[in-house]
Amino acid sequence: MCLELVRHGNQENQNTKVTKVLKIFVGYDGEIEPVAYHAFCQSVIEKSSVPVSFTPLALNTLNEYTENHQDGSNAFSYSRFLVPYLCDYEGIAIFCDGDMICNGDIAELVNYVIEDQSKAVFVVKHDYKTKHPVKYLGNKNEDYPRKNWSSVILFNNTHNKDLTLEAVMNNDGKYLHRFSWLKDDQIGELPIEWNYLESENEPMDNIKLIHYTIGTPCFEGYKDTDNAYHWLDVYARMIHPIDVNEFQDYWLNDLE
Repeated sequence: MCLELVRHGNQENQNTKVTKVLKIFVGYDGEIEPVAYHAFCQSVIEKSSVPVSFTPLALNTLNEYTENHQDGSNAFSYSRFLVPYLCDYEGIAIFCDGDMICNGDIAELVNYVIEDQSKAVFVVKHDYKTKHPVKYLGNKNEDYPRKNWSSVILFNNTHNKDLTLEAVMNNDGKYLHRFSWLKDDQIGELPIEWNYLESENEPMDNIKLIHYTIGTPCFEGYKDTDNAYHWLDVYARMIHPIDVNEFQDYWLNDLE
């Protein structure tokens, strides 16, 4: 089950207790950057103060879902909106793009729902024009309203019953990525440190979640950005104690 909110006490003194496991859905693109998914999960595990479970949004596992959209820049552009459906519209769940590193305790996000359970989602409400019209692998990086709001979504699932399987399959990007199934006052706000856009936002301290939206440091040309070392450090710990050079030699010898 997704993380649940269990109320204790009477109407005058309601205390909300968080129970069970924090469920995290992560964008997964097996053809382009599967390593990004694994590095992100590693970073969450290292910092989390509560049990977490991860669900990769891999299209081959979403048997009921048919991807009808043709305009996504990655394999999970639209499947992210299935999260409430996959949780049976119960509890709390988090969606994150895979091209991220978590430097904070992701359990902190749950407090936003506890403090305001009237909100259906919480997001960082970015308002910017990109500095980079071309991103990784030569993909166009176009500006549009509410750009990158949907790259980190804290769902209070019970308020998102309009996100049915059919609604996600049949509605366009404008409708979904602008959260058009909700009223504006149902969209809560997270602080920018929970979806800091590397190479786009101004430098800041105490970043809790770095989003390598222009290009993950696994790609050439993106290993020298200000915060690339965070990703590279997590990657190094993730593959430890593998000797990368020895491992590469093994595969090269196997192919000969």
